[in-house]
Amino acid sequence: MSSEPLTAERFLADSRVAEARQLLQAALADAQRQMQGVRPPQSGQTVKYQELLQEFSELRGGTLFYPYLGSGFGNGVFVELADGSVKYDMITGIGVHGFGHHAPFLLDAALDAALEGTIQQGNLQQTTSSLTLSRELVRMATASGSQLQHCFLTTSGATANENALKLLFQARAPAGRLLAFENCFAGRTLATSQITDRAKNRVGLPTVLPVDYVPFFDAADPQGSLPRTLDVLRGYLQRYPGAHAGMMMELIQGEGGYYAAPREFLVGLCQALRTAQVPIFFDEIQTFGRTSRAFAFQHFELEEFADVVTIGKLLQVCATLFSDRFVPQPGLISQTFTGSTSSIHAALRILQRLETPGFSGPQARQLQIQQRFAWHFEQLQAKHPGCIAGPWGLGSMVAFTPLDGSAERTRRVLNALFAAGVLAFSAGGNPTRIRMLPPFGVVTDGQIDAVCDIIARVLVEQNSTA
Repeated sequence: MSSEPLTAERFLADSRVAEARQLLQAALADAQRQMQGVRPPQSGQTVKYQELLQEFSELRGGTLFYPYLGSGFGNGVFVELADGSVKYDMITGIGVHGFGHHAPFLLDAALDAALEGTIQQGNLQQTTSSLTLSRELVRMATASGSQLQHCFLTTSGATANENALKLLFQARAPAGRLLAFENCFAGRTLATSQITDRAKNRVGLPTVLPVDYVPFFDAADPQGSLPRTLDVLRGYLQRYPGAHAGMMMELIQGEGGYYAAPREFLVGLCQALRTAQVPIFFDEIQTFGRTSRAFAFQHFELEEFADVVTIGKLLQVCATLFSDRFVPQPGLISQTFTGSTSSIHAALRILQRLETPGFSGPQARQLQIQQRFAWHFEQLQAKHPGCIAGPWGLGSMVAFTPLDGSAERTRRVLNALFAAGVLAFSAGGNPTRIRMLPPFGVVTDGQIDAVCDIIARVLVEQNSTA
């Protein structure tokens, strides 16, 4: 006996809803045809725009990194600012807009969410879309053999990391210390700011979590890097026996400068941690979806070592995935908001895209993008020594060191790129590098070439005015 359709199902099947969707998609396509390249600010908007920037800076209590306020519209790799200018977006909100601005499939996802009626999902009210998303993330995480059978959704990468820390410390109680890589970044909450290896982020804050740092892979000494890291690790384990709740690892350092390590280094370190019975926590807030597999731990074939994994940014929703050993006791993690319905629907569509041909495997688009940028950078390096240096990152996490790598000159280069129509950002220190997280789902080879031409022109100009 068939059941009656739910009211929600009848509503979504209404022909007027389908017609409205078609009209919105047609309007979007028409508007995007008018945005096909970089353009300067509109002269009549300049004064008003500066007033808006000043007001916003005062309201938030600090100056914006860039004079950037978006209009709310874009076309793939292009984003429009409220002064009428259009720029190549090569940082995408630090990795949030991997499929560009105003992607038609994400407009459709937002309409799904608006029609669902629940704006925010959380502790007491979640729809079946939260269940579907959690199920899909676990399926993808376990597809190649990991034991990540559980998933808790949340609203930010920092909160996903906080939840991961709680799982580790509860499972390993009374262990009260954490291991992490030098130059790591974990977030800006009270606990995660203690882990982030950046003293300026902790000025005035109390110490709430002792962290022991081990060296990341050193490309300048590939043979000696792992033995040196293991020596430091053994020193901490001997000094604080049984005191470490886990080790938090970025498999590709994000804020630290987009440095990658070879699989051999990561496996050697993970095996040593396993022998010492120290749980392993992979922080994939920034790497998720940007290598040859959905998860970077899959790219590096580290499934057997994944105890706890966090993801975010690209997905729109953030999440903590964990194995049976780290299932929390009641009350440890619970949130009023675990994600907006619009972000959850967007995440489901993004996962579908990541599983389409072209976004996984040795020929994944993410890897091709990095290779094309690297080719341009190597040509520039050969033609203009001293303008640019590597390494160039991994996957669609692209980076380079401009000029002498000083913080001051890097900032000048970033400002010049912004003025020329390219959005990028900084990372690392000594040297300070320029990083890019291009919208890998939409950026074309021709657009990469155009961006690299702008980068080359700006670097040559900045080098000549040193």
